[in-house]
Order: sequence, then C-alpha cells, then structure tokens
Amino acid sequence: MLEIEGVSRTYGAAEALKPTSLVFDRGATTVLIGPSGCGKSTLLRLLIGLIPPDAGSIRFDGAPIDPSNLPQVRRRMGYVIQDGGLFPHLSARDNVIVMARYLGWDNARIAARVEALCALTRFPTDALGRYPAQLSGGQRQRVSVMRALALDPDVLLLDEPLGALDPMIRADLQSDLRDIFRSLGKTVVLVTHDMGEAAFLGDTIVLLREGRIVQRGSLGDLLRAPADPFVTRFIQAQRTPLETLGEMP
Repeated sequence: MLEIEGVSRTYGAAEALKPTSLVFDRGATTVLIGPSGCGKSTLLRLLIGLIPPDAGSIRFDGAPIDPSNLPQVRRRMGYVIQDGGLFPHLSARDNVIVMARYLGWDNARIAARVEALCALTRFPTDALGRYPAQLSGGQRQRVSVMRALALDPDVLLLDEPLGALDPMIRADLQSDLRDIFRSLGKTVVLVTHDMGEAAFLGDTIVLLREGRIVQRGSLGDLLRAPADPFVTRFIQAQRTPLETLGEMP
C-alpha cells in the first residue's frame, strides 16, 4: 500500500532521516519505534505529505506521490497526532465531520457515518455536543480517531496517539485500537516509543536509531536475532519498574 525508496530528510545540518527504503504491507499494522529524535515522526509526516523528501520517492497504492495528486492521496489517509489536534471551537461531532462537510456530504450520510464511528470507537453519543475542553483525554483521542476514519480511508497514520494518557486509559484504548485495526483491515502505520505497545498493536515493528532503520520484524525476531546490540539494549530499557523490582533479591 505504501512504499518509500531512498527517502531522506534534513533540517538544516541535521539529518532527521537518512536514505531509507521500506514497504508497508497492505492491511497490516506497522509500528515505528525508537528513541526521541530517531526519525519516526519525520517518516510519518513524509508519508502523508506534510513535508517533502529531500531525495527518494514515495508510492501510494502503486503510484508515485507528487504535488499533483497529493490532495487526492491525503483523502485516502487518516491522521492522528499525539494530543488529538482537535479544533477547540468545534464540538466533538463537528470535529469528526469537518472533512465530510467540506466535501459536501448530505446530512443523512453524515449522521449514519457518525453513528457507525461512535459504535466502532465506543464513544458516547451524548458527548458529541461537547467541546474538546469538556472531554476526557481518552474521549478526545477517540474523537481524533473518528475524525481520521470519517472518510473511510485506506491508510491510517497515528503519531504517538496514546502517549499523553494515564496508564489505565491508555490500556483501554490500546485494546480498542487493536480491535479497530483488526475489524477494519486497513493499512496502519503507528509511531510509539513503547515496545509493549508496539508488540501489542503491530504486525511488524521497525526500530529506528539516528535516522536509520536498525531492524524490521516481529518482537520475536528482535528478541531472538537482534541485528545490532542496540536492539537488545533498547528492549531491555523498556522493562517496567515492577519487572525490575521483581528481579531484585
């Protein structure tokens, strides 16, 4: 569904992403993970065309992405950012349907889509009239996911969507997102810094460091056959405090 070949991106003298090639399998969830500044969010922004590559090519559904077709391609992608990115002056419902209204959907079609999305994300319909400041963090992220899915895109891109949530809400949303990914069968690219979340949600994990891919595979692949000592160090650093305490004498 998505393919990048020799794609790189710099910001001044800093190489955010060194020349990188990667295929994102159709209908699968690929998780980009790595330490801060490794290039994972830059890669996501390149995929959706928020920033252009300095070199290389990006293909969507077999066709190159270029300025002439970028608006059409973006309508086939849903995008979720860490804090939700909701418009504070719009209600939850109006945030969800902003693109549907822009494209001229009729009221009946909009109402049916909102109802389906509320059921899919388990968002309470009686909260649709509330503004983002009146919603909990978990509810705001559910609205953000609904907005990303509103046009029924082929691809869903999520940039650390659960990073700002407390652990219990995060766990609930992780389960709901996995169910959504499985039920819809869309191509998903998700950025996270949490290996447990990557293993729970992803079919494939792509570990990056300093703008390069270190290893691509399942968590089992990374554990059993690390491509670099950094892979093992990164996984070991993800142990929870309780796990660490359990190893103490």
